Amino acid sequence: TTPTKLCCQYQTKPQPGDLIEIFRGAYQHWALYVGEGYIVHLCPPTEAAGAGAYSLVSVLCDTAVVTKESLEEIVGKDRFLVNNLLDGKHKPRSVYDILRDARSLLGLEMPYCILRGNCEHFVTELRYGKGESRQVCVYYALGVGVRAVEIGMKALNAASNISCVKSKQKRILL
Repeated sequence: TTPTKLCCQYQTKPQPGDLIEIFRGAYQHWALYVGEGYIVHLCPPTEAAGAGAYSLVSVLCDTAVVTKESLEEIVGKDRFLVNNLLDGKHKPRSVYDILRDARSLLGLEMPYCILRGNCEHFVTELRYGKGESRQVCVYYALGVGVRAVEIGMKALNAASNISCVKSKQKRILL
């Protein structure tokens, strides 16, 4: 299957400068389409072609390399789509500038941080001139929500324990 056929199963054919969202199960990997079936992406060692479930370990990596690879090879059996997610919020840079900057970064080892400098930050920086990750915002919100529930449960548990102690003390005094 050619990358074009693969892509057309899910959405329109990608154009140079488009963002590609690859669904890896628990998270999405992001790449920039540069044409002729190729992508440029910030690739931790665990996100290489054929990494499969091992790619989840990318959260532990602190560096990644900017690589140009076949879209089909990187997608593998996963689902993907063209997702220029911030076009309504930021004006995309010119395709010429996007591709020029992407090519100039090829082979560069860069710091990688799942919260502040991941593959989504990388491609949105190229397309819009501003690195953002909605994925991190969602996980952060979920994390804050889970943490708030956890704190609330601990507070209720502590209050319950205090109430039980006071109740026990009253029984002892009587």
